[in-house]
Amino acid sequence: MTNRLVIRNVLHRPIRSGLSVLAIAVEVAMILLIVGLADGLLYDSQQRTRGVGADILIRPSTSGALMSLSTADIPEKLIDRLIQEYPEIELAIGTTLISEGDLQTITGVDWRKFEAMTGGIRYLEGAPMEGPFDAIVDEVYARYKKVHAGDVVRLLNQDFRVVGVIETGKMSRVFIPRSTMQELMGWQGKLSQIFLKLKNPPETQQVVEKIKILLPSYPVYAMEDFLSQVASGVREVSSQFVNAIVGIAVVIGFLVVLLSMYTAILERTREIGILKSLGASRGWIVGIVLRETVIVCLAGIAAGVAISYGAREAVRALFPLLSILIAPDWLAWSALIAVVGALFGALYPATRAARHDPIHALTYD
Repeated sequence: MTNRLVIRNVLHRPIRSGLSVLAIAVEVAMILLIVGLADGLLYDSQQRTRGVGADILIRPSTSGALMSLSTADIPEKLIDRLIQEYPEIELAIGTTLISEGDLQTITGVDWRKFEAMTGGIRYLEGAPMEGPFDAIVDEVYARYKKVHAGDVVRLLNQDFRVVGVIETGKMSRVFIPRSTMQELMGWQGKLSQIFLKLKNPPETQQVVEKIKILLPSYPVYAMEDFLSQVASGVREVSSQFVNAIVGIAVVIGFLVVLLSMYTAILERTREIGILKSLGASRGWIVGIVLRETVIVCLAGIAAGVAISYGAREAVRALFPLLSILIAPDWLAWSALIAVVGALFGALYPATRAARHDPIHALTYD
């Protein structure tokens, strides 16, 4: 009987209930999409960095783990010195890179050595780079820019011919010959970073310590340590923004539920008076209101999750360079945040309803 009353109360004002559901859905979707975007971009970046296949990374003396690179300060001759000093190194490559915008970089590489370090690259179209103004792009960039092997793209104020489209997950979205980038940027003999692949990967930490002695002014990282530091730094930077968005979402849900339930209580003053005159306790009245809130909240959570997944697919189709990762733990957290915010929003109207004097309520017009 009580459950039927709760459901009929929710359905009695479909527009008001629908707006409450929508507000909670927006709250849940905001949380999932903002957190998912931060996590997705970080995960995508880490996967592409792992795709290099290197065990050790050396960066310029002026950079840290979290700093992006758009310059070249490492002497190219350092690669030969490292190979001579450390027989543990199987392969060493240097790259140059510069930010182009669209959350991406252009990377200059010695393509044959890069292929060897990655353990092989799958071509979806075309073939390896041969000429100085050849370029290779990954499948995400190709889909975003709508380019194919044989097309011409404008990079660094220069026309490059796309000779290949490769699988994603291999460090960068766009590759050009390293020597060409060095010449165009005035970086002759300079590198942005050095990747080292070892003959015996379990020796990575020992080799890192040796290189730090040889190159005390350069940040030297085991690849997994570097990725861990970057992840920690990005989460620290993004946490304040994410917390602000979560706070705004909670306030939206709280205010809408508060207003919705408050107006509902005003409209049902006579009904509450009848229930109390029949013996309904304060706790029972509060329970009815909170049950209605939970039903609205559950509907809003389901709608919010559906909106989040739909928005993720829309972003994938319209903005392939962006990645949204909806984590299962944040599904639970967003639901919990929505429920708690909604219940707090309904608490005042519920207690106000419970305090109604039945005689006054029955005469309410």
